Amino acid sequence: MKWINNHPSIAAFIVLATGMVVIILYEARDVGLEGSQWFWLVVITVLVAALCTWIISWGDDEEDTASEA
Repeated sequence: MKWINNHPSIAAFIVLATGMVVIILYEARDVGLEGSQWFWLVVITVLVAALCTWIISWGDDEEDTASEA
């Protein structure tokens, strides 16, 4: 729990990426993708989760700056 409080963005990324990959794997199971397609689908999904977490963290920077002033 302490680690999550110290690294909230990394924790959010891990949870978001895991959830997104599970949903993608479940929903696309009957599509008939090949192995390399599955690999790249998972990689791109994880990158999208990283981008989402990065964008969400922009608001954290604003709160830190306001509390320092």
